[in-house]
Amino acid sequence: MAHEFTTVSSELLIDAPIIAVRRDEVRMPGGSTAYREVVEHFGAVAIVALDENDRVAMIHQYRRSVDRRLWELPAGLLDVKDEDELTGAKRELAEEAGLAAEEWQVLADVVSSPGFCEESVRIYLAQGLSETEKLDAEGDEEADMDFAWVPLDEAVAGVFAGKVNNSIACTGILAAAQRAGQNLRSTDEPFELRPQSMAARRKGPDLKKQ
Repeated sequence: MAHEFTTVSSELLIDAPIIAVRRDEVRMPGGSTAYREVVEHFGAVAIVALDENDRVAMIHQYRRSVDRRLWELPAGLLDVKDEDELTGAKRELAEEAGLAAEEWQVLADVVSSPGFCEESVRIYLAQGLSETEKLDAEGDEEADMDFAWVPLDEAVAGVFAGKVNNSIACTGILAAAQRAGQNLRSTDEPFELRPQSMAARRKGPDLKKQ
């Protein structure tokens, strides 16, 4: 019978606007306990937006953690209280790419760093694209973003050449390239991996505000 890893105690160490860090004491096989630090997260959505020419909408954005600009998919946090994932994805696609889509499917659900972080991301495939009013982005990095249409085969080559490094973008691009013959999931499919820790503690509509 598989061991059940129960939480004996939990302590909140850091509570910042977009992440928190807690330390859990967990019951291990054999009866002992061990401490595990977990980075809490809101969860996120990302969009592989493909046009009629099989080009993917990509952005070039500065990321402080690696001190460089990365090629990424339009994406964003699920940081609006009680907002469903598809609504969040539509908002992010309009905000970062100025696009709307008629057709939406679930491409992949990924846990980006399961060794220490609860961040999970639902990646959508969006097609039937049209231009829409670009929403005002929040944050200094967004004001500096570049946008480009990249042929999907070139994006795939960019992954293997080490030019596309964002893990969510790599997953989305490679999954989109292999989508033929696959049964993509409906957007009604529950996102069971979506983190709940921070959202449950915070009360206002903007979950970044404590």
